[in-house]
Amino acid sequence: MSTKAVTDASFSTEVLQSDKPVLVDFWADWCGPCKMIAPALEEIAEELADKVTIAKVDIMENTTIASDFGVQSIPLLILFKDGKPVAQKLGAAPKSQLKGWLESVL
Repeated sequence: MSTKAVTDASFSTEVLQSDKPVLVDFWADWCGPCKMIAPALEEIAEELADKVTIAKVDIMENTTIASDFGVQSIPLLILFKDGKPVAQKLGAAPKSQLKGWLESVL
């Protein structure tokens, strides 16, 4: 399972009501670091598919959710468990660091 695009309209259902943890990648098309980590997130989504869903929110198209969570810098990764944000990581990092961080907070 690869990453899943989530919108303002689907955020509540796809993220807040999910029965497993969801890592949300807040990104934008013009963001270089966002594009750098995208392939790593796709691979992590496959490798950890049984433990976590990785969702992507384009902040330019989904301004309500970005505003609700105070997104000011991207890429911003927020891990949601039981509908609540429990951890976040700002900025790009190599796949090994992203995966290590994610596994440590799951």
